[in-house]
Amino acid sequence: MALRLLMMGTGSFALPTFRGLLESAHEVVGLVTQPDRTGRGHHHHVNVMKEAALEADIPVFQPAKANEQESLDRLRKFGADLFVVAAYGQILSADLLAIPPRGAINVHASLLPKYRGAAPIQYAILNGETRTGVSIFQIEPRLDAGPILGTVETEIGSEETSGDLETRLSELAPQLTLQVIDDLEQGREERILQDRDQVTLAPRMAKAM
Repeated sequence: MALRLLMMGTGSFALPTFRGLLESAHEVVGLVTQPDRTGRGHHHHVNVMKEAALEADIPVFQPAKANEQESLDRLRKFGADLFVVAAYGQILSADLLAIPPRGAINVHASLLPKYRGAAPIQYAILNGETRTGVSIFQIEPRLDAGPILGTVETEIGSEETSGDLETRLSELAPQLTLQVIDDLEQGREERILQDRDQVTLAPRMAKAM
């Protein structure tokens, strides 16, 4: 039985996963993405997720604050079974996560519990890691702390930039995401609790860094 999926994503990292969902047997009922950037410094910004949704005739919702009551009411109207989140850019509240019957999963560019936060790829390279990957986890109100549903690993090239690595990880994500969704749909998912003693953080980097 196909699930009704609502994608929540903004950056280019999320695009391959979104396209994978669109091509799957599941039904994508909408895209939630950040509001369009306007004003100084954003003249050439293009929301690739929004463009892909419009091309596929998928409804787009761009709330400034996804956790506000008006946004929650709108999200309920999509009637999604599961929210799929990747590089969305807003922290999701418990009230929002309670909307879909099967909760929400996140596509994260690290081998959790290492590098929780907004810049896992950059910190992996900065710290000299030789391997990284993509983790899919069930979202809880705490930052990147939910049980892991699936992972895929890859080596980091000695000369690989964060941009190169982000592209490769984004291309590894769709197959893993669809496998996790199929497992959830068929009730055969395995949930691995994250080891709190192994947690490291990867907060958003300042320009000075």
